[in-house]
Amino acid sequence: NKKLFLNFQTANLMAFSTHKLQHFFKLVKQSIKGEEHDYTKGNVKVAIVLLAIPMILELSLESIFAVVDIYFVGHLPNADVAVATVGLTEAVISLVYTIGIGLSVGATAIVSRRIGEKDVVGASKSGAQAIIVSVFVSIIVAILGYIFAPNILGLMGAKQEVIDEGAMFSRIIFASSPAIILLFLINGIFRGAGDAAMAMRSLWIASIINIFLCPILIYGVGPFPELGLTGAAIATAIGRTVGVFYQCYHLFLKDRTIKILRHYFKPNLEIIKSLLSIATPAMLQFFIQSGSWIVLTYIVSITGSTDASAGYQIAIRNVVFFILPAWGFSNAAATLVGQNLGAKQTDRAEQSVFLTTRYTVIFMGFVSLLFVLLPEMIISFYTSNKIIADYGVQALRIMGLGFIFYGIGMVMIQSLNGAGDTKTPTWINIFCFWIIQIPLAWLLAVYFKMGPLGAFVAIPTAETVLAFLAFYFFKKGKWKVVEV
Repeated sequence: NKKLFLNFQTANLMAFSTHKLQHFFKLVKQSIKGEEHDYTKGNVKVAIVLLAIPMILELSLESIFAVVDIYFVGHLPNADVAVATVGLTEAVISLVYTIGIGLSVGATAIVSRRIGEKDVVGASKSGAQAIIVSVFVSIIVAILGYIFAPNILGLMGAKQEVIDEGAMFSRIIFASSPAIILLFLINGIFRGAGDAAMAMRSLWIASIINIFLCPILIYGVGPFPELGLTGAAIATAIGRTVGVFYQCYHLFLKDRTIKILRHYFKPNLEIIKSLLSIATPAMLQFFIQSGSWIVLTYIVSITGSTDASAGYQIAIRNVVFFILPAWGFSNAAATLVGQNLGAKQTDRAEQSVFLTTRYTVIFMGFVSLLFVLLPEMIISFYTSNKIIADYGVQALRIMGLGFIFYGIGMVMIQSLNGAGDTKTPTWINIFCFWIIQIPLAWLLAVYFKMGPLGAFVAIPTAETVLAFLAFYFFKKGKWKVVEV
């Protein structure tokens, strides 16, 4: 009888597990298909999965742009110069990402709030106004970046050979700023509407085109000339531009949750003011963060060698690649917060954030183990240069120690942003990155003569403090009464 009972229990457990697995894969399929769903009702866990999976895939693919570029140029004859150029340019172009992300945060907060209020027309009009602002800003950035690209590389501490070889790469990347900013912005509109699958598909298209064109244009395949670094920039620019055209096709011509009509582009100062009141602190927030990474890149550059810069950039690109799935979870939390606040369901908004944090910690814990235990395997994929690899391994292992805290901080910060409270995360970023991270990196790297190692140690230190502060301010709950 005991044996029969155990067999019965085992069979029940297997049946239960099979049912759960089938249900999960059904949700995955639904999330990728992009079926409409009301995120203010039903099971919160289901809502998180439906939003997070396409957002994770979307942002993982976004990070592939830099990883693909570094991988292919890392196998050119002048690999150290090529990788350093891509890394330094990416560090500066992160300021352009800052504009795109900041506007995207504002668009997501407003659109999600209107969707939660069941005001689809208001959400669409808000999206149109966000596009107007983005186009205007991105054109200015593109012109200035193209003209001053060599000077910018010089300010970053690049050696003359890096400036000579990489000027055109940087110019092309800066010239594609409108595509970079609009790709972020329009995906923010889709995310705010709960249409995460559309945002994911646009990045799929952009990334696939980049992966396909990179080796062709870098090495010169078939009738195409060998363009080296310039080819990498052209491939990336083309990929992003096609992604934006795909977004616009679905935003303007297809019937989705958000559909922008031509007359929605008539400037509406009230909406623009509301957008900028959220987006400006968000831009400053990410500018502070991006600026600190630029200073860290500079510290590594002046206290190490070109090899140290190359190794650090390879490590950073991998950190970005593996951290973006957590960013996907945090964006899901932001959408759920915005929509549920719009529907006057603050408890559901809070529950969504804590559940998302739990899932993020599990994922980031796994990545942390991977970086700490197997950094040599990861770095060897990008370079065979032992000196570059040694720096990359050291950076990856140290930064990997703080990965769980990176995830917690990201979810909490984005949840505050999703509620429209972008000022609190801005102050947190100022304190953690400019009061802790940069002074600590300079103290360790320069004063105590630890070199690049000092910069590496400062990163997980600052991110851990950020996680505790963000959690504290989220728990205080002032975000629940923010008007958007």
